[in-house]
Amino acid sequence: MSRPGRLEREIDFHRQIADRAEIVWNWDSPSGRRRAARRSEIFAREGGLRPGQRALEVGCGTGVFLEAAATTGADIVALDLSADLLAQARARVGAAGKVRLSLGNAEQMPFRESSFDAVYGSSILHHLNIDAALAEVRRVLRPGGRIAFAEPNILNPQVAIMFHLGLTKKYFGVSPDEMAFSRFRAARALRSAGFTEVSVKPFDFLHPATPARAIGAVARVGRALETIPLFREIAGSMLITARKP
Repeated sequence: MSRPGRLEREIDFHRQIADRAEIVWNWDSPSGRRRAARRSEIFAREGGLRPGQRALEVGCGTGVFLEAAATTGADIVALDLSADLLAQARARVGAAGKVRLSLGNAEQMPFRESSFDAVYGSSILHHLNIDAALAEVRRVLRPGGRIAFAEPNILNPQVAIMFHLGLTKKYFGVSPDEMAFSRFRAARALRSAGFTEVSVKPFDFLHPATPARAIGAVARVGRALETIPLFREIAGSMLITARKP
């Protein structure tokens, strides 16, 4: 069960940052947009987003990834706990594609069992009780359905500082209760929830503050680093994929 007050604190925090959320989350810089585009491509590929598919985006925020998903032709439902962030998402996507926005709690989703072919999201599971959230994700997925999530990697030095030191939480725009986790914790939670074909891979060495002129070179080096054992463990993010049997 949710800790008393946790959801209310999340709602209040995101109400405070709603009009500058993409700046706080580092999606507005040139490298931030490059990182977001890569995640959008991953979600479309791993989730199999295409016409005839029904997908759920958990924690859609201001609609950065929703906007891209809408271009795939899939029927998209976007869920978020924050009415303020959903207002931003609505302004961004308008009537683009087959998109429906829904206000709700990802740990108690307002959807029927086996409603979606895919579920995806960016930087959302670490805001939640991961076990409760994955149980809900599995419930609303159809048999054979896929999931794809990108999450901050707690083994990355900057991420560890952001989440573990109280003073830096506010500086980096981290809400009071969110906490990043390791890929090992994620894999255990996925298997415990009953998912198969579980894969959790560290990725993304492209820092949001990378100067525009250096993005191409840094991105290429980063892709190479993602293939190096041990070193890749400190990548900034991790890609989580799995299937409902």
